[in-house]
Amino acid sequence: MAKPPSGKSPAGKPSNTRQLADRLRTAKGRTIGSQRWLERQLNDPFVKEAKARGLRSRAAFKLEQMDDKFRLLKPGARVVDLGAAPGGWTQVALARGAGRVVGIDLLPIDPIAGAILMQGDFQEVEAEHRVLAALDGQADLVMSDMAPNTTGHNATDHLRIMALAEIALDFAGRVLAPGGGFVTKVLAGGSEKEFLATLKRDFAVVRHAKPPASRKDSAELYVVATGYRGTAAASPAPSATQG
Repeated sequence: MAKPPSGKSPAGKPSNTRQLADRLRTAKGRTIGSQRWLERQLNDPFVKEAKARGLRSRAAFKLEQMDDKFRLLKPGARVVDLGAAPGGWTQVALARGAGRVVGIDLLPIDPIAGAILMQGDFQEVEAEHRVLAALDGQADLVMSDMAPNTTGHNATDHLRIMALAEIALDFAGRVLAPGGGFVTKVLAGGSEKEFLATLKRDFAVVRHAKPPASRKDSAELYVVATGYRGTAAASPAPSATQG
């Protein structure tokens, strides 16, 4: 008679699914919200697929789906990933043919073969110069999946995420090459008029997107802007080798 599944990987270690299930069963004292998060992770097909493919986050599928629709990642493109940790979007950019990908985050990012990863605040002039030096030219795409910790208060959360989107756009305006693209996360309920007005002034096409991998109960949306009209104002930075 066949034995029931042990819940272990071929190496004899508990599988990720088993570990999540064990955490769920032993989550005494956890908040209702954290237990719901564990249940959602355990049953999420994108979480399972990300692990199977070696992707660092389920968010990687959001970028894949937007790229399928909008053709954002061109072969050989120079790409900046703002708030890159843990690195899922960086992985997708490389897999889809980007020539040079620079990721930066306040948190450390484990190395990804082929990517240039930095820890720092991209708003600082020195960090911006490091990014430009690593790109060895202007960017073809600036992308941001940054999001603040939510408070549960819709108006506050909207203001916080719009602040992140605005600083990402400000950065993009200094480093993008003409014709380049910009992607950033916002929340449903209306992007700020001034923010959208700036995008429509500086880019040929501006669209909203909610990729299928974005959870239906989430208010997140993405703004996808292509055809950058301006010339980045950043000063040329010295070339830098990867490493």
